[in-house]
Order: sequence, then structure tokens, then C-alpha cells
Amino acid sequence: MSLITTLARLEAVDSGRAQPLATVRHRHLTDRPLVLVPLTTAGEAGAPLGALVGTDRAAPRLITVAQPRDRDLRFAFLAELAEAVLPHIESYADAGEPAERNETDPGTGKKVKVEVELCTDAAQLIVPSRAGIDFVRLLGRSMRFRRTVEDDPDTPYPAPARVPLLGRWLTHYGERARVPGSSLLLAATDLLNRHWATGQSSLEDQHLGALLAWIDPPEGEPGSAAALRAEAGRDRAGQLFCPPAGPATDPAFDNRLLAPAIERYDRARTALATAEDGLAADARLGELSGAEREIRSLLAGVLRPTWDAVWRGLDLLAELPEGARAEDRWTRDRWSFTGHRDRVRAGEPPQPRRDDAVTAAQKLASRETAQAQLEAQEALDDPLVLAGRRLAGEAFVGVVTDVEMAYSESKRPSPRPLVTVRTDERPHLGERTKVYRSLDGKPQTAEFVAYVPEESEGVLDGGSADEEILLVLRITDRMGRGKEPAPGSVPEPGDRFAWTLFEHDQRGGPKLPDPEDTPWTHGGPPGAAADGPAEKPDPVTAEDLL
Repeated sequence: MSLITTLARLEAVDSGRAQPLATVRHRHLTDRPLVLVPLTTAGEAGAPLGALVGTDRAAPRLITVAQPRDRDLRFAFLAELAEAVLPHIESYADAGEPAERNETDPGTGKKVKVEVELCTDAAQLIVPSRAGIDFVRLLGRSMRFRRTVEDDPDTPYPAPARVPLLGRWLTHYGERARVPGSSLLLAATDLLNRHWATGQSSLEDQHLGALLAWIDPPEGEPGSAAALRAEAGRDRAGQLFCPPAGPATDPAFDNRLLAPAIERYDRARTALATAEDGLAADARLGELSGAEREIRSLLAGVLRPTWDAVWRGLDLLAELPEGARAEDRWTRDRWSFTGHRDRVRAGEPPQPRRDDAVTAAQKLASRETAQAQLEAQEALDDPLVLAGRRLAGEAFVGVVTDVEMAYSESKRPSPRPLVTVRTDERPHLGERTKVYRSLDGKPQTAEFVAYVPEESEGVLDGGSADEEILLVLRITDRMGRGKEPAPGSVPEPGDRFAWTLFEHDQRGGPKLPDPEDTPWTHGGPPGAAADGPAEKPDPVTAEDLL
């Protein structure tokens, strides 16, 4: 936790209201996000109980499972979920625009530009909390390997036709959510926690109702009291005012309301199966329909507060202007969305349960790069985030007091101007430490040369903590190819800039071998039989089935 975040939390406790951690919105929000509020069955890992899904806050689609232990009813739930989600995703997959992408020419091994169709936008999925993202990932894993009648007419318990396709898309969204800065699949609690600091713990911040109580409390009430009521407040029937949902349930709801309703449903279904004539069957069918409607009503009552809270959080986030570089990260999400669409349309198999060594290393490297890039971009977009880096000595703001033209010692001298900067901050500068500033959206590099003593005060070697210092930087790039620097490429006296000790653009890591050339230390080439037969796929387990 940064110093800025700690100070903001202390101020939130003192003021009774959440404090901003950002002045801009660091995640892209589409005009029509798909909100999914899932609900799972207590004691049944991964078993869906119900969900609210849709793009219209006033008209969500309710999907329920009257008996979560019934395999057929669970498949019916997944089929209905696919009917609600896939048309929304496919509406974005069908709209594209021409774009260029660098690909490796297999003949020469060189990078060449290839014209492709990039989706003009991508479907965005919003869930209430981080546990909802985990549930989306679990749904994808359990659905994408299911066999349908079209795949195998003899398969036991065939899945509805669209269920495996939804599993592939949810798996992609779940994997993309692990990439720092991605906005394809977002949790409302993570979004709000990124932009506001509350006076409660990080664990308590995962309760959407309590989090919103700190950010936007009722008039005249401190956030702590409003959050306590959101977490623990109950009505006369002993039910929570703000059920957790998405996907957990409250034990009081399970024991007092849901379990008896499911028991009545089971009795009605048993009675219908044992009916002796048509009149008795009609009566039992009415009882079964009534029990099912009761379960739907109960689940709707639990899900709707969380549904409304997600949209309320999105409204608060929409009031913040979007960060300048958030659109660039969304473009990378669009490329990811387009790539998965192309793989699905090409008939490629589902994502494997376990990545090979090269793929796993590539994912790890790309996520590390994305994390460093996200931290740099947020600091460049937001002065409040940059303030945290300044307090940590990773950036500083200074005013240029003098510029002295100098040149490199080479056969063809290049401009290397020395810039003197006055600042009252204490960056962690060592000999030839590189610093960066933004020049026309691109990073310009400079090297730290030395501290300059002031004749009036004798400041040397960084000075003391309560006075300004002068330091000299040598500009090393982005000045053109001529002997004289390009206009505007060198700071002028009086200019005020923010300099960072971290790079603005992250460099790629070393090239990894192709999967076919994986060394034996990492399992050997796929399919190789040097030490025995290749590893077989994981067997189907109970975890793969809902």
C-alpha cells in the first residue's frame, strides 16, 4: 500500500467518507456493458443457483435453478445463460474495421505487416466482486469441454448446443481478467477500490454495499455507520438489507427461506411423478409451478439489491473523465477479443486445461509487462497517482532554470544539452540514473549528472529535506538527427515538467523457443517419447461438471 493510499484511508476514517485515489477513470467503460450477478449454492462448489444478466438496468433477465443438484436443471440454466450472453458477444464480433498487425513470415522469419479485421468494439462484462470473476472462470472451465449431441451422439449427459461455446468465451474473459489494465471482465468492487479509499479493511471493501456506503453515504450519516448497516442490517424477518450475492448467499436466507422452498419444490415434483390420474396430475403440476415461482421470487429479491448496486457504482465511475491512456489499453482488449473470435470461427479446439511451458512463460512475461506499463500510464495520466510516486522518490517535478548546449564526443557529435532543474523533492538519483519526461506523448530520456551547489546557501549532494535543490540532467534522445536539436525538443528556462525514474514504455523480454523446441528440462517437446509416452490430458473430474 502506497503512502498516498494510507493517508487517504486515514482521512476517510477521520471524515467518515471515502477519499479519492484518482482524478480520472483508469479503466474503460463501454456504453452498453453486460452486467452479470451470479448466485451459487452453499455447500455445492460451483453449482449455480441463479443469475441476473442484461444490459438494461431496468429490465434484467432472471435465470434460476429450482433444484441445483439436478443435472438437467443445471444444463437448462447454462443453456438459458448462453442465450442471454452469446448474442451480446456476437453482436460485437460481427462489426469490424481494417487494421494492420505485425506477424512473422515463416519463410524469412522477419516481421511483416498484415491487414486484418479488428473488431470496432468489444463486449464488456461486469460482475459485482472478485469472487464473481472466479466464478466466471470456473463456469468457463466446466463448460468448454462439454460434449453435445452434434459432437458425439453417444455421449452421456449431452450438453445443449451453445453451452461449450459460452464456456470458451467465459474462459477467455477469465484469462483476460488476469492481465493488469484489461477491461473486458471487471469487478465493480475492484473498480471502485481503485478510485476511492475507504476507512475499512481491504477484505471489507469486497462487500459492494459497504463500499458504496463509504463512497456515497446517506446525507448526514458517516460512512462507517452506513457500511455497518449495509453489512449487518436485517429486517424483521431476519434477512439482510444488502444481501452479499455475486455469488455468495447469506446463511439466514439459506436456512429460513431457500431450503424450505426447495423442499416444497421437491415434494411437489415427487407428488407429480406419482400422480395416478390426469386430474391429480393437473393439481400437482399447479403445486410444482407455484413452488418454482416461489423460488424465483426469493432469488430475485436477493439478487436485485446487488444488481442495483453494480449500476450505481458504474454511475459513480462514469462521472470521472477517462484517462488518456485507457483507450490504448482498451484497443489491446479489442485485439484480444478479435483474436479469440477468429480462433472460434476457425474451428480451433477449446483452451487446454494446462498451458505448456512456453505458453505459460509467455503469459507470465506479458502480464508482468502489462503491470509495469499500467503503473507508468496511470501515473502519467493522473497527478494524484503521480504524487504517490513522487513521495516514494520515483518521480519529481521541477522548474528548468538553465540550459547549456553540449555535444557527445564522437566522430559525428550529437546534441547532449545539460538542463539544470530546481526542485524541492528528493528523488532517488544515483550516478547516470536515467529519468524520463513525456514529449508529445513519447518518453524522452535524460541522465542525472550531478547536484549543483547554490552559492547563497551552499546546497550540495541533495541538500536537506526542507530546502530546494538544483540538479543537472543530460538529454540523450528525441532531438532529431541534425547537429542542432529539433525545435521544442529541449526544455527552456521557466518550463515546469514532471520527471520519472521509471520507464514509460516497457521493453519486451527475451524471445522464447517454439513449443516444438521446448527443452527437456521443461517437459520436452509436446508429444515426445524420450522418457515415455506424452502426458495425457487431465481426466474428467467432478469439478468439471456443474
